[in-house]
Amino acid sequence: MDKHEGRDAGTIRLDDPWYDALAVGWGEGADTVQAQAQAAPVPGGRAAPGASEIYLEVQRSAAFQEVRGRYRRFVVPATAGFLLWYVAYVVAATAAPGLMARPVAGAVNVALLAGLGQFLSTFLLTWAYARHARLRRDRAALDLRWTVFEQERVQERVQDRAAAREQERGRPRTRTVRGEGA
Repeated sequence: MDKHEGRDAGTIRLDDPWYDALAVGWGEGADTVQAQAQAAPVPGGRAAPGASEIYLEVQRSAAFQEVRGRYRRFVVPATAGFLLWYVAYVVAATAAPGLMARPVAGAVNVALLAGLGQFLSTFLLTWAYARHARLRRDRAALDLRWTVFEQERVQERVQDRAAAREQERGRPRTRTVRGEGA
């Protein structure tokens, strides 16, 4: 990580696609957030899409639905299987103490192996989830993030241009003729 010195040492680069745009505005005054939420007019007379419209558009996209579908197809069965395994362990421990107390090897019994199996299954499930995310969802999710980032940049440019036009209208124009002047 680069070390920065000077006045901008703690600033975040806004061209970073991982910058959390949703958290920008938290803790700021209501008037600041409201001013940011207002959309600037586009030369065609339409209002530029706000951040919420951009996110809703992405949410409705087929790519987003595919990422969410992949997530659900992994998480729902994995969660159901893990909860079933956990409930089976608790029920067996309370309903069949004789079975759980049966020795397997020396002082190691069925209950101890099942309890260690809970830890092992947790680690395996975590590994499987991370692998699934890396192979099946991360690239598509990053592409969606870049799409949102690019749309927000376009929106900011439009708003900056509109603000510059408003500033020009508010100021009296001064013309200088060549040859005249200080």
